[in-house]
Amino acid sequence: MELTAPVERLRALRRGATPDEVLALFDDLPPVELADLVGAWRGAELSTGHRLDGLLGPFGWHGKRFEGPDAAHPLIFDAGGGGLVAINPALVPLGLAVRLAPLLRTPLVAAAFRLVRPLLRTRRPRARLRMVRYRGVVSATMCYDALPVHDAFRAVDADTLLGLMDMRGDGPPFAFVLHREAWDRSPNRCPPSTVRASRGR
Repeated sequence: MELTAPVERLRALRRGATPDEVLALFDDLPPVELADLVGAWRGAELSTGHRLDGLLGPFGWHGKRFEGPDAAHPLIFDAGGGGLVAINPALVPLGLAVRLAPLLRTPLVAAAFRLVRPLLRTRRPRARLRMVRYRGVVSATMCYDALPVHDAFRAVDADTLLGLMDMRGDGPPFAFVLHREAWDRSPNRCPPSTVRASRGR
C-alpha cells in the first residue's frame, strides 16, 4: 500500500494534526452516498487543537447510528454494562460546552454527566441524513434537528469515514473518525439499554 493512500494518511494524522492537514485529506476523499451510512459506527476524535478535543471520550461517547435518511442518532454513549444509549442533542448545551471545554475535562465533570445522563436519553432519531454541498463537493451529511450543526462525511474506505462537525460561529470544524461496527439492522432495532431506559422519550 502506498504511503499516500487515504488510510495511511489518516493513520499519520491521528498522531496529531493541524486543521489544514485534516481539511486537505478531507478534500481529497471521495463523497459518501446516503445508503453507505446506514448502520452503527464507532467514533473517535481526531485531534487538531479544536476546543472540543479530548472532551467526548471521557464522557463516554461511543459513536453514531444511522437507520435511514430520516432516522439518525447523532450521539450514542456507553451506558455501562456493555449497553448503549442515545442522547438528545437538544438537551446538551453545545455552545456552552465549546466555550467552557477546558474546564470540563475533569473526572468530576465526567462523573456528574453520568449522573444526569438518564435525563438526556432519547429513543427518537434526532437528526436527518441529506446530500449537502460542503467544501465544493456534494456528500452525505447529518443535519441535527435542534442545533445549527452539520456533520459532513467523506469515505476513507468502505468501513471508515472522516467527519467534520460544522457549527455556526465555531471557526475550523471539529474532526472525528467513524468506523463501521456490527449492528442488527432489523427495523426499529435499538440497543436494549436504550429501549429500556428511554421508553416514551
